[in-house]
Amino acid sequence: MDRNSETPNKPTDVIRDTNLKASIWRNESETGPFYATTITRTYKDRDGEYRDTNSFVAGDLLKVAELARKAYERTNRTPKREIER
Repeated sequence: MDRNSETPNKPTDVIRDTNLKASIWRNESETGPFYATTITRTYKDRDGEYRDTNSFVAGDLLKVAELARKAYERTNRTPKREIER
């Protein structure tokens, strides 16, 4: 069995601001590694279970922009070896 299929895919870095997070994911291509970012908001559903969504209220938008800026800096300006802890 492929070892990668046994290991859950984990982000290489996570940047947080209250209940928002930007997860940076390493991907491989023919030309080498590249990074993608997902931004989510965590909330509790009616049953008290934690869920993630990519829908944001007006008060979240500046935080989303700041998370995106930080993720951009980490994936484009920082040497790749530094974010691959």
